[in-house]
Amino acid sequence: MTTNGWRPDPKLGVFETLLVVNGKPVELDAHLARLAHSLEEVYSADLPAGCRAELIAASDGISLGRLRLTVAPGEDGPRHHLLAGAVVPGAVFPERGAELQTHLVSGGNGSHKWVDRRGMEHPEAGPGQLIRDGDELLEAGWANLFAVREETLWTPPADGRILPGTARAALLEIAAEQGIDAEERPISSADLLAAEETFLTNSIRGIEPATALDGRPLTGRGPLSNRLADALRRRWGLSPAPHKAAATGPKAAQPSR
Repeated sequence: MTTNGWRPDPKLGVFETLLVVNGKPVELDAHLARLAHSLEEVYSADLPAGCRAELIAASDGISLGRLRLTVAPGEDGPRHHLLAGAVVPGAVFPERGAELQTHLVSGGNGSHKWVDRRGMEHPEAGPGQLIRDGDELLEAGWANLFAVREETLWTPPADGRILPGTARAALLEIAAEQGIDAEERPISSADLLAAEETFLTNSIRGIEPATALDGRPLTGRGPLSNRLADALRRRWGLSPAPHKAAATGPKAAQPSR
């Protein structure tokens, strides 16, 4: 994977970040499957034994938190490190919208969650950076992109240019279960600006409104994304939350990423 000529240092490894709710790691199987895929593809290695048990044990007693599991190559095979941290309740399914600023990355950031993200961080794009490849919008720095057009859910395809998020996969499963039309298809800036609803998904933050694109207002969350958010909260073991109208426009929303 190349990001404008930059390559990550694979010696630093790959990682997963999991939300913990009421003592249980959220989407555990999906996270481990993605990590195992990266280890096989990048290092021709298996997931270290005991990772699942360690994650479950580390989650015990945590009402709301996060776990970060890092795996890197070692002389005797992959070595792993587990770190637990707190999560502020307001950071999960935040109401405040994200203002997005596009940043060109030819070929995208790829499908692995690298520890070495130096070439993936673009301070000039701000905290709400949105990666684009030509006219195609791919993903935010730490989140997948969704839009609602004519009651159909749109999200960029997992074609090797984006990280296939666990929250993204969960949302597509929920949409299928609820009979909501969903399409994995390219999304342009014009598509996003014309969408009835615009939001991001992330394994910690859940669903977050997207309220601006390069200084132009986006619609943020609406009835369909609120419905999906309720279903995702239930899936993750979180109680439903009252919905507030998401602020729209760059003046009303403050960056939250």
